[in-house]
Amino acid sequence: MPRISKPCLVLVTSLALAACASPDQVARLSDPKAGFSDVSTPARAILNKDTVMLMSAADIEANAERVHALVHGKTIDADTAVQVALLNNRGLQSAYARLGVSSADVWQSIMQPNPVASIGVFEIGGDGLNGYGSLEGMIAFNLLAAFTQPDRTRQAELRFTQTRLQAVEETLRVAVETRRAWIEAVSAFETAGLIRQAQETADAGSELAARLGDTGYLNKAEQAREHAFHAELSGQRAKARLDAELAKEALTRQLGLWGSDVDYYVPNALPRLPARVADRSDIESQALRNRVDLAIAKLELQALAQARGMTNATRFVSDLELIVGAETERENDGGGVESETNPQLEVEFAIPIFDSGKARMKKAEASYMIAAHDLAQRAVNVRSEARSAHAAHVGSHRIARHYRDAVLPLRKTIEEEALLSYNGMITSTFELLSDTRERMNSNLTEAEARRDFWRADANLLAAIHGGGAALGDGGGSAEVAGDAGAGH
Repeated sequence: MPRISKPCLVLVTSLALAACASPDQVARLSDPKAGFSDVSTPARAILNKDTVMLMSAADIEANAERVHALVHGKTIDADTAVQVALLNNRGLQSAYARLGVSSADVWQSIMQPNPVASIGVFEIGGDGLNGYGSLEGMIAFNLLAAFTQPDRTRQAELRFTQTRLQAVEETLRVAVETRRAWIEAVSAFETAGLIRQAQETADAGSELAARLGDTGYLNKAEQAREHAFHAELSGQRAKARLDAELAKEALTRQLGLWGSDVDYYVPNALPRLPARVADRSDIESQALRNRVDLAIAKLELQALAQARGMTNATRFVSDLELIVGAETERENDGGGVESETNPQLEVEFAIPIFDSGKARMKKAEASYMIAAHDLAQRAVNVRSEARSAHAAHVGSHRIARHYRDAVLPLRKTIEEEALLSYNGMITSTFELLSDTRERMNSNLTEAEARRDFWRADANLLAAIHGGGAALGDGGGSAEVAGDAGAGH
């Protein structure tokens, strides 16, 4: 039987021990939910909501029952919508599942590559050798993998940390986009309701114009103005109803609902304005300290720095293998077959004649500089986004409060005085209707100003913690059809 010399045996044993991962490492990385606690904990701290990682059919079924109880046949507020999305959005579950891929990469990095065994039989059928002349058995170990294993594990751990932060960022993104979708849906239904009220006024004006036309008090042009206002407002009401329906569908997609779960409702109006908003003078430092995407970019720079160091360390030696084994040679000298077994030890490596590693070093250095510049630009953007979000939050609150406290009371006073004048036979019916229409327009403007504030409130969370850049103001403001009563 072939024998391996003691030095070779010691070396092989050392490599085998180095290839073994500790039980604690394996237990941590083989957990199906490895890394999820690092996602759920900050998500709860920031959003005060539950998150789940669905890993089996039983988990999915139990979660579906929980979601059904939250939404079916109920009117949901913004917080409920966010909670449902965090439980039920399958795109978010996809981000959580990537934790398993990344943890498996770390697990793989702590394992050395399997040795490659080879057996060779030579001089097959040689005369007097009973079948073969020599037998060679070899085992090859990747020495370069063993030497670089600690660095590779550190890189894999960095990538795993990045993946966990990306999962946190995706959680924030889903939460912010769900709140925005809820705001848009509720705002659309509120606008539809206000336009419906305006149409009731238009109905009265159109009916009055028809009656006065029959008496000869109004000519055809004046009647047509009132009828045109009524017709245009009917079209606006149909569009408002369609916008509300589509906005709710967008919210439904964000919530991941289908089947009977789509039978839910949203409120008919957005919440009232808060009495005041906090003045965040340290908004930039908060964003720089808490933005998840900035932390991800920092880790990317750190990972590329490590990769550049590894590239430099393996610049000249890109392939290094240790081969140990034994060879048995057989010989027939006429007196019978004699065999002799000798141990073997080989080292294989690539000779850096043509590829000196300079191209790989240049690529590693360029990749590092790309990440460094991207991080610097991201920091600039984060500061600006934080300032913009804070300015929008404070400014939109001030504007909405102005419409609520100044414009609407004045419009109400105008309408009340017009009604008194109408009852006193001082003003005409059409002048009263005109004042009513103007109040409706002011109500629409106030509702849109309130919507802009709640948008800005959602965007402020994204600016401080991450989860998506702040959105613009969106579409233009709604307005009831032009004043057909002018001149009456």
